[in-house]
Amino acid sequence: MVRVMYTDLYEGFQLWPNRVPVAAYHSDASTFGFVPQRFATYDPFVNPITPEDAQRLHLINAYRRYGYLKANLDPLQLTETPAVRELDPGFYGLKPTDTDARGVSIERLVGQLEALYCGPISVEFMHLNDWQERHWFSQNFERVQSEELSLEEKRRVVDLMLRSQSFDNFLALKFPTLKRYGCEGAESMFAFFSELFEIAPSSDVKDIVMCIAHRGRNNLLVELMEFPVVQMFRKIRGKPEFPDDVLGSGDVLSHLTSSFDYKSPEGNVHITMLPNPSHLEAVNPVAMGKARGRAATKRLGDYGSEAEGSEVGDGVLCLQVHGDGAFSGQGVVWETMVLSQCPHFRIGGSIHLVTNNQIAFTAEAHIGRPSTHCTDIAKSLPSPVIHVNGDSVEDVLRAGRLAFAYRQRFRKDVFVNLLCYRRWGHNELDDPTFTQPLMYSIIEDRKSPPDLYAQQLIDQGQFSEDEKKTIVETHTSKLIEEFRKVDTEPPRAVHLGGNWKGYKQAPKEISKWDTGVDLELLRYVGAKSVEVPEDFALHHHLQKTHVDARLNRIKTGENIDWSTAEALAFGSILAQDFDIRISGQDVGRATFCHRHAALTDQMTDAVYIPLNNLSPDQKSFIEVANNPLSEEAVLGFEFGFSTENPRRLCLWEAQFGDFFNGAQIIIDTFIASAESKWLQQSGLVMTLPHGFDGAGPEHSSCRMERFLQLTDSREDQIPVDGDHVNFQVANPTTSAQYFHLLRRQVVTPWRKPLVIVAPKILLRHPMAASKLTDLAPGTTFQNVLDDNVDPNKVTKLIFTSGKHAYTIMKERDARKLVDTAVIRLESLCPFPVADLQAVFQKYPAANKYLWSQEEPRNAGAYSFASRRLEAALGITVAYAGRPELAWTATAIGQFHEAENKKIIEDTFAF
Repeated sequence: MVRVMYTDLYEGFQLWPNRVPVAAYHSDASTFGFVPQRFATYDPFVNPITPEDAQRLHLINAYRRYGYLKANLDPLQLTETPAVRELDPGFYGLKPTDTDARGVSIERLVGQLEALYCGPISVEFMHLNDWQERHWFSQNFERVQSEELSLEEKRRVVDLMLRSQSFDNFLALKFPTLKRYGCEGAESMFAFFSELFEIAPSSDVKDIVMCIAHRGRNNLLVELMEFPVVQMFRKIRGKPEFPDDVLGSGDVLSHLTSSFDYKSPEGNVHITMLPNPSHLEAVNPVAMGKARGRAATKRLGDYGSEAEGSEVGDGVLCLQVHGDGAFSGQGVVWETMVLSQCPHFRIGGSIHLVTNNQIAFTAEAHIGRPSTHCTDIAKSLPSPVIHVNGDSVEDVLRAGRLAFAYRQRFRKDVFVNLLCYRRWGHNELDDPTFTQPLMYSIIEDRKSPPDLYAQQLIDQGQFSEDEKKTIVETHTSKLIEEFRKVDTEPPRAVHLGGNWKGYKQAPKEISKWDTGVDLELLRYVGAKSVEVPEDFALHHHLQKTHVDARLNRIKTGENIDWSTAEALAFGSILAQDFDIRISGQDVGRATFCHRHAALTDQMTDAVYIPLNNLSPDQKSFIEVANNPLSEEAVLGFEFGFSTENPRRLCLWEAQFGDFFNGAQIIIDTFIASAESKWLQQSGLVMTLPHGFDGAGPEHSSCRMERFLQLTDSREDQIPVDGDHVNFQVANPTTSAQYFHLLRRQVVTPWRKPLVIVAPKILLRHPMAASKLTDLAPGTTFQNVLDDNVDPNKVTKLIFTSGKHAYTIMKERDARKLVDTAVIRLESLCPFPVADLQAVFQKYPAANKYLWSQEEPRNAGAYSFASRRLEAALGITVAYAGRPELAWTATAIGQFHEAENKKIIEDTFAF
């Protein structure tokens, strides 16, 4: 069959009926006689083509644009093939018997176009904006289809598929009540995966970071990713996957993971399958973040210019495997796709495989989306989409080959829509005939994809029944042998390797670390943090309020405000060869215009980051990443980035603390529980601006109570367990405390996520400012801040947390009370029992105890802290604060002020 490889055709047929403008290239202009060779460099006004030639070109491009609508993609043939008007030659005034100068008839041309674009593999690429991409795709799609698979490739794929089927059959026999989310109906995905793994090293891809939903995950782990099958059997039997000396709860069978070296003739590629929760698409941005972290470009430039001479994503490929219903239904998919070409989030493109079961749980496609295909959302990027019939195994392999080639050439996302089916319904214990009787009557009568492909090779004389039988019997024998070891095989040893070598799990005790820094280094960093080139046009307002003010603070050593303390922490961390990444919405300037870590030239818009110019031989850098208006995908990305290398401080700052709830899934299923479920450590810092200043709902509270409720700090254990809690929550009230928190994140030999209840008013509040000596060697983060009063006169202790302490102390001083002390809990989790007990013992005459806060009673830290205070100190703590509210704060100024007044009255009336 002669391959059709023609040019794109610009719109304009109606404008130039006799001279239709065509793109100025032909990939194979002499294939058919009706496209003369002279049009290889075509100028429509010098070399006009005839209307008949133009009609044929219109027809060819119609198949490129709409052929997928008529393609043979559904292995179940559930719907009739639609009539596509644009694919009718008569639509262009052509008759089947019309021939060109070489005698090629329209009927023959249509037959060839049908074979190319309407078979079991088809494409959507004509929506791509770049003509070079469209040209490349037409050439390579038509080329890939003409390539015959080698016998070795065919036998490799059929072996994998048969073993996958054998594995599912074995589990069904030994564990008949197990929900395994098997691969049955989608086994051809092994052709896709094995092809990517085989060819990746030939393009210098050394690492593949992949994420995958439940479907076929365990099959892939066991059959292609060297996961010990005996460990999987142990898990199915309900045995723990971690040794007794490891702190961790583990996770369900369908969330297991693996990391291994795949060996191919082209070389080795390291493949990491990420663990994921059952919010299946939530792992997508995590995979992207980890891939960028692994790419580890050495010099991340200012605001998006990547390492000089280094392509973003060199050596690392992100492979995302989706389910059809979740892909079109979950918003995080779109958010993640948006990141794909954004500065500071680029990873050189992901390859996406959608395992299209044609049904999501029990919802058929027409219920779950309005579009023809679940992948239609991908066209908005724009990215090419390859559709392939899951029963056409060799075309699935070709789809993988084409997707990889496109990604390597254009460094953009590409999507493969694998249309298949689920043999047993949502899981193996489901009865799908309740809701899809017709679909499952068809499935019940079908041979499996492995059997179909094996028979195809047998019919071609390239395989035999005996070989098929040997593969199945050998594999089953291996499974039986491993199954017998379940009761004697111990859990796999756990160790941190690679970048994490030398790190460990945190201890049970609360630890304290000297996080102070030599004052000369701090003075140097402070000065350099506001230094710009001589020809840099700095904003006139910043010269006085930012540059001059900071230099004066450094010189005098007084009034070190929040932004200065942060810059000193960042600079000292960089000086210790730790990289830093801080992302958020307008995070370079910061929401409250206090940071200015990135400065913009007022004449050129050029961006300059002073901290990346501390010294000529600087090895570590800060990446200031202004991100799109997304919370879930961005926070997932930052979490993934933070898990790759512990020698990077990774921060995400919410515009307002309340906005984190757009990323609640990431917090619940990754940040709060990743170490317990998967032993995956992260030092991610979340800074969440918080403060009841009359700004109303969504601009007041970071809902710290949610984070405290997520911790595994137990109130019935006194002293409360320390650093091994799942994450830390701190509410610092001085700039020095913030400085030490940031530095503590990099000096410990373990990593824990840190939630900082960050200030708004305190950013410039004089009482929150510190001295430079508060950052000197020998200083550290204080879990509890005591009051500066005579302890012998104190009869009343007011416990609080955050900026509210300054309001109380101001009122206390105004009333000239000497019997009241204000105790600030700077650390909420781990709960600082020992430090509280030490402070408490200083006040022997105290007999009244109260917790005061500005948050509602059902919010803030009260419900968490009060019970622990009572358990640790043996006291009963009264409450002063707002009453229970269904919202975070009032938006009416009068109400806000009245509430504030009542809180103060209640605090001092007790």
